[in-house]
Amino acid sequence: MSKLDWEDKSSPMDLWVEERHRDYYGTRFRCKKILFSGKSNYQYIDVVETQGHGRMLLNDGIVMISERDEFVYHEMMAHVPLFVHPHPKRALIIGGGDGGVAREVLKHKSITHCVLVEIDQMVVDVSKKYFPHIACSFEDPKLQLKIQDGVKFVKETDQKFDVVLVDSTDPLGPAKPLFSKDFYKDVFHILGEDGSLVVQSESPFFEIPTQKFILQSLKSVFPLTALYNYSNTVYPGGLWSFAFASKKYHPLKDFQEEKVIQANLNFSYYNKEIHRAAFAQPEFVKKELKTSLF
Repeated sequence: MSKLDWEDKSSPMDLWVEERHRDYYGTRFRCKKILFSGKSNYQYIDVVETQGHGRMLLNDGIVMISERDEFVYHEMMAHVPLFVHPHPKRALIIGGGDGGVAREVLKHKSITHCVLVEIDQMVVDVSKKYFPHIACSFEDPKLQLKIQDGVKFVKETDQKFDVVLVDSTDPLGPAKPLFSKDFYKDVFHILGEDGSLVVQSESPFFEIPTQKFILQSLKSVFPLTALYNYSNTVYPGGLWSFAFASKKYHPLKDFQEEKVIQANLNFSYYNKEIHRAAFAQPEFVKKELKTSLF
Protein backbone atom coordinates (compact mmCIF):
# COMPACT_ATOMS: atom_id res chain seq x y z
CA MET A 1 0.00 0.00 0.00
CA SER A 2 1.21 3.50 -0.75
CA LYS A 3 -0.01 7.07 -0.79
CA LEU A 4 2.72 8.37 -3.08
CA ASP A 5 2.28 10.20 -6.35
CA TRP A 6 4.27 8.41 -9.04
CA GLU A 7 5.27 9.29 -12.57
CA ASP A 8 6.42 6.11 -14.28
CA LYS A 9 7.81 6.34 -17.82
CA SER A 10 9.57 3.79 -19.97
CA SER A 11 12.38 2.67 -17.65
CA PRO A 12 13.13 2.40 -13.91
CA MET A 13 15.32 5.50 -14.15
CA ASP A 14 12.21 7.46 -15.15
CA LEU A 15 10.39 6.65 -11.94
CA TRP A 16 9.76 9.78 -9.83
CA VAL A 17 8.20 10.33 -6.43
CA GLU A 18 6.40 13.63 -5.99
CA GLU A 19 5.27 15.41 -2.84
CA ARG A 20 2.56 18.00 -3.40
CA HIS A 21 2.12 20.89 -1.01
CA ARG A 22 -1.33 22.43 -0.98
CA ASP A 23 -2.56 22.67 -4.59
CA TYR A 24 0.14 24.78 -6.23
CA TYR A 25 3.59 23.52 -5.24
CA GLY A 26 5.47 20.25 -5.45
CA THR A 27 8.87 18.61 -5.13
CA ARG A 28 10.02 15.64 -7.23
CA PHE A 29 12.80 13.13 -6.65
CA ARG A 30 14.13 10.57 -9.13
CA CYS A 31 13.49 7.16 -7.62
CA LYS A 32 15.73 4.16 -8.28
CA LYS A 33 13.85 1.60 -6.20
CA ILE A 34 10.88 1.19 -3.88
CA LEU A 35 12.21 -0.50 -0.75
CA PHE A 36 9.08 -0.59 1.39
CA SER A 37 5.41 0.34 1.23
CA GLY A 38 2.98 -0.33 4.05
CA LYS A 39 0.08 1.03 6.03
CA SER A 40 0.07 1.15 9.81
CA ASN A 41 -2.89 1.95 12.04
CA TYR A 42 -2.06 5.63 11.62
CA GLN A 43 -0.53 6.31 8.20
CA TYR A 44 0.97 5.10 4.95
CA ILE A 45 4.73 4.58 5.19
CA ASP A 46 7.11 4.33 2.24
CA VAL A 47 10.87 4.00 1.88
CA VAL A 48 12.41 4.70 -1.52
CA GLU A 49 15.95 4.75 -2.86
CA THR A 50 16.44 8.03 -4.72
CA GLN A 51 19.02 9.11 -7.25
CA GLY A 52 20.33 12.18 -5.41
CA HIS A 53 19.17 11.92 -1.80
CA GLY A 54 19.80 8.30 -0.93
CA ARG A 55 17.09 6.54 1.01
CA MET A 56 14.02 8.58 1.83
CA LEU A 57 11.22 8.00 4.35
CA LEU A 58 7.72 9.29 3.57
CA ASN A 59 4.62 9.27 5.76
CA ASP A 60 1.32 9.70 3.92
CA GLY A 61 3.29 10.77 0.85
CA ILE A 62 5.15 13.53 2.74
CA VAL A 63 8.95 13.42 2.98
CA MET A 64 10.13 12.93 6.56
CA ILE A 65 13.87 12.36 6.11
CA SER A 66 16.44 11.76 3.41
CA GLU A 67 19.92 10.37 3.93
CA ARG A 68 21.39 13.40 2.17
CA ASP A 69 20.29 16.02 4.70
CA GLU A 70 18.64 14.37 7.73
CA PHE A 71 21.45 15.66 9.93
CA VAL A 72 20.30 19.26 9.48
CA TYR A 73 16.90 18.75 11.06
CA HIS A 74 18.10 16.42 13.78
CA GLU A 75 21.08 18.52 14.83
CA MET A 76 19.14 21.78 14.90
CA MET A 77 16.28 20.35 16.94
CA ALA A 78 18.54 18.75 19.55
CA HIS A 79 21.62 20.92 19.97
CA VAL A 80 20.06 24.37 20.11
CA PRO A 81 18.16 23.76 23.38
CA LEU A 82 20.81 21.44 24.82
CA PHE A 83 23.54 24.06 24.49
CA VAL A 84 21.29 26.72 26.03
CA HIS A 85 20.52 24.66 29.15
CA PRO A 86 23.55 24.68 31.52
CA HIS A 87 23.37 21.00 32.49
CA PRO A 88 20.61 18.97 30.81
CA LYS A 89 20.21 15.49 32.23
CA ARG A 90 16.76 14.26 31.22
CA ALA A 91 15.24 14.64 27.75
CA LEU A 92 11.86 13.71 26.31
CA ILE A 93 11.26 13.29 22.58
CA ILE A 94 7.69 13.14 21.30
CA GLY A 95 7.59 11.52 17.87
CA GLY A 96 10.96 11.08 16.23
CA GLY A 97 10.46 7.38 15.56
CA ASP A 98 13.33 7.37 13.06
CA GLY A 99 15.71 7.87 16.00
CA GLY A 100 17.61 10.83 14.54
CA VAL A 101 16.86 13.39 17.24
CA ALA A 102 17.60 10.81 19.93
CA ARG A 103 20.94 10.07 18.24
CA GLU A 104 21.91 13.73 18.58
CA VAL A 105 20.56 14.13 22.13
CA LEU A 106 22.52 11.12 23.34
CA LYS A 107 25.78 12.61 22.08
CA HIS A 108 25.65 14.94 25.09
CA LYS A 109 27.53 13.40 28.02
CA SER A 110 25.34 15.18 30.57
CA ILE A 111 22.23 13.30 29.39
CA THR A 112 21.52 10.42 31.75
CA HIS A 113 18.02 9.49 30.58
CA CYS A 114 16.14 10.00 27.31
CA VAL A 115 12.52 8.93 26.75
CA LEU A 116 11.21 8.65 23.18
CA VAL A 117 7.43 8.39 22.80
CA GLU A 118 6.38 7.35 19.29
CA ILE A 119 2.79 6.48 18.44
CA ASP A 120 3.60 4.26 15.44
CA GLN A 121 5.63 1.08 15.91
CA MET A 122 5.98 0.69 12.15
CA VAL A 123 7.99 3.92 11.89
CA VAL A 124 10.50 2.54 14.40
CA ASP A 125 10.71 -0.88 12.74
CA VAL A 126 11.14 0.57 9.24
CA SER A 127 13.79 3.01 10.44
CA LYS A 128 15.79 0.29 12.17
CA LYS A 129 15.79 -1.80 9.00
CA TYR A 130 16.38 0.84 6.32
CA PHE A 131 18.09 3.69 8.23
CA PRO A 132 20.32 1.93 10.79
CA HIS A 133 22.80 4.84 10.96
CA ILE A 134 19.92 7.12 11.99
CA ALA A 135 18.13 4.62 14.22
CA CYS A 136 21.33 3.62 16.05
CA SER A 137 20.07 5.45 19.15
CA PHE A 138 17.64 2.62 19.88
CA GLU A 139 20.60 0.50 20.98
CA ASP A 140 21.68 3.05 23.61
CA PRO A 141 20.83 1.93 27.17
CA LYS A 142 20.05 5.54 28.12
CA LEU A 143 17.11 5.56 25.70
CA GLN A 144 13.68 4.35 26.80
CA LEU A 145 11.28 3.77 23.90
CA LYS A 146 7.55 3.95 24.53
CA ILE A 147 5.06 3.13 21.78
CA GLN A 148 2.06 5.22 22.77
CA ASP A 149 0.28 8.51 22.24
CA GLY A 150 2.63 11.36 23.14
CA VAL A 151 -0.19 13.67 24.21
CA LYS A 152 -1.46 11.05 26.65
CA PHE A 153 2.05 10.36 27.97
CA VAL A 154 2.74 14.04 28.67
CA LYS A 155 -0.61 14.44 30.42
CA GLU A 156 -0.17 11.41 32.66
CA THR A 157 3.56 11.08 33.40
CA ASP A 158 5.00 11.99 36.79
CA GLN A 159 8.51 12.34 35.35
CA LYS A 160 10.28 15.69 35.02
CA PHE A 161 12.50 16.71 32.10
CA ASP A 162 15.03 19.41 31.34
CA VAL A 163 14.27 19.46 27.62
CA VAL A 164 11.23 18.34 25.63
CA LEU A 165 11.54 18.00 21.85
CA VAL A 166 8.42 17.55 19.73
CA ASP A 167 9.57 15.92 16.49
CA SER A 168 6.18 15.73 14.81
CA THR A 169 4.78 15.60 11.31
CA ASP A 170 2.63 18.45 9.99
CA PRO A 171 -0.34 19.46 12.20
CA LEU A 172 -2.67 16.94 10.60
CA GLY A 173 -4.25 13.69 11.76
CA PRO A 174 -2.64 12.14 14.87
CA ALA A 175 -0.10 14.99 15.10
CA LYS A 176 -2.68 17.79 15.34
CA PRO A 177 -3.04 17.69 19.18
CA LEU A 178 0.74 18.22 19.47
CA PHE A 179 0.18 21.82 18.33
CA SER A 180 -2.49 22.72 20.88
CA LYS A 181 -2.31 25.13 23.82
CA ASP A 182 -3.49 22.38 26.16
CA PHE A 183 -0.57 20.20 25.13
CA TYR A 184 1.91 23.04 25.70
CA LYS A 185 0.44 23.54 29.19
CA ASP A 186 1.00 19.87 29.95
CA VAL A 187 4.59 20.11 28.67
CA PHE A 188 5.16 23.15 30.90
CA HIS A 189 4.03 21.05 33.87
CA ILE A 190 6.51 18.20 33.24
CA LEU A 191 9.48 20.50 32.59
CA GLY A 192 11.82 21.34 35.43
CA GLU A 193 11.86 24.90 36.74
CA ASP A 194 14.43 25.85 34.10
CA GLY A 195 13.26 23.53 31.30
CA SER A 196 12.89 24.24 27.58
CA LEU A 197 10.67 23.03 24.75
CA VAL A 198 11.35 22.88 21.00
CA VAL A 199 8.63 22.05 18.46
CA GLN A 200 8.68 21.57 14.69
CA SER A 201 7.03 24.72 13.35
CA GLU A 202 6.70 24.50 9.58
CA SER A 203 7.81 26.81 6.74
CA PRO A 204 7.72 30.62 6.83
CA PHE A 205 7.06 30.60 3.08
CA PHE A 206 3.88 28.51 3.31
CA GLU A 207 2.71 28.33 6.91
CA ILE A 208 2.97 31.78 8.51
CA PRO A 209 -0.58 31.44 9.98
CA THR A 210 0.46 28.13 11.58
CA GLN A 211 3.64 29.66 12.91
CA LYS A 212 1.69 32.59 14.32
CA PHE A 213 -0.71 30.19 16.06
CA ILE A 214 2.17 28.15 17.52
CA LEU A 215 4.00 31.22 18.83
CA GLN A 216 0.86 32.77 20.29
CA SER A 217 -0.01 29.48 21.99
CA LEU A 218 3.50 29.14 23.41
CA LYS A 219 3.54 32.76 24.56
CA SER A 220 0.39 32.17 26.57
CA VAL A 221 2.22 29.44 28.52
CA PHE A 222 5.97 30.22 28.51
CA PRO A 223 7.76 33.46 29.51
CA LEU A 224 10.37 33.12 26.73
CA THR A 225 9.61 32.12 23.13
CA ALA A 226 11.41 32.41 19.81
CA LEU A 227 11.46 31.09 16.26
CA TYR A 228 14.65 29.82 14.64
CA ASN A 229 15.30 28.65 11.10
CA TYR A 230 17.30 26.05 9.20
CA SER A 231 17.77 25.22 5.54
CA ASN A 232 17.26 21.83 3.91
CA THR A 233 16.80 20.21 0.52
CA VAL A 234 13.60 18.17 0.85
CA TYR A 235 10.92 20.19 2.69
CA PRO A 236 8.81 22.58 0.59
CA GLY A 237 10.52 25.94 0.17
CA GLY A 238 13.83 24.83 1.67
CA LEU A 239 13.53 27.16 4.69
CA TRP A 240 11.90 25.64 7.78
CA SER A 241 11.63 26.52 11.43
CA PHE A 242 11.56 25.36 15.02
CA ALA A 243 9.79 27.16 17.85
CA PHE A 244 11.73 27.49 21.10
CA ALA A 245 10.06 28.07 24.46
CA SER A 246 11.65 28.19 27.89
CA LYS A 247 10.77 28.77 31.52
CA LYS A 248 14.06 30.53 32.18
CA TYR A 249 16.76 30.49 29.50
CA HIS A 250 17.10 32.88 26.59
CA PRO A 251 18.31 31.04 23.46
CA LEU A 252 20.98 33.67 22.74
CA LYS A 253 21.78 35.39 26.03
CA ASP A 254 22.14 32.06 27.82
CA PHE A 255 23.78 30.24 24.92
CA GLN A 256 27.10 28.72 26.01
CA GLU A 257 29.44 28.92 23.03
CA GLU A 258 32.37 27.44 24.91
CA LYS A 259 30.40 24.23 25.54
CA VAL A 260 29.94 23.73 21.80
CA ILE A 261 33.69 23.81 21.29
CA GLN A 262 34.47 21.68 24.33
CA ALA A 263 31.87 19.06 23.41
CA ASN A 264 33.63 18.25 20.12
CA LEU A 265 30.60 16.35 18.82
CA ASN A 266 31.55 16.28 15.14
CA PHE A 267 28.57 18.18 13.75
CA SER A 268 27.65 18.20 10.07
CA TYR A 269 25.47 21.35 10.14
CA TYR A 270 25.22 22.86 13.61
CA ASN A 271 27.91 25.13 15.05
CA LYS A 272 28.01 28.17 17.35
CA GLU A 273 27.71 30.60 14.45
CA ILE A 274 24.71 28.76 13.00
CA HIS A 275 23.09 28.73 16.44
CA ARG A 276 23.15 32.52 16.69
CA ALA A 277 22.33 33.16 13.04
CA ALA A 278 19.31 30.84 13.10
CA PHE A 279 17.39 33.28 15.31
CA ALA A 280 17.78 36.17 12.84
CA GLN A 281 14.47 36.43 11.01
CA PRO A 282 13.83 37.60 7.43
CA GLU A 283 12.00 40.91 7.30
CA PHE A 284 8.84 39.40 5.84
CA VAL A 285 8.63 37.01 8.79
CA LYS A 286 8.98 39.86 11.28
CA LYS A 287 6.24 41.80 9.52
CA GLU A 288 3.89 38.85 9.19
CA LEU A 289 4.33 37.65 12.76
CA LYS A 290 4.33 41.21 14.15
CA THR A 291 6.60 40.23 17.00
CA SER A 292 10.17 40.70 18.12
CA LEU A 293 10.14 36.96 18.95
CA PHE A 294 11.64 37.55 22.41
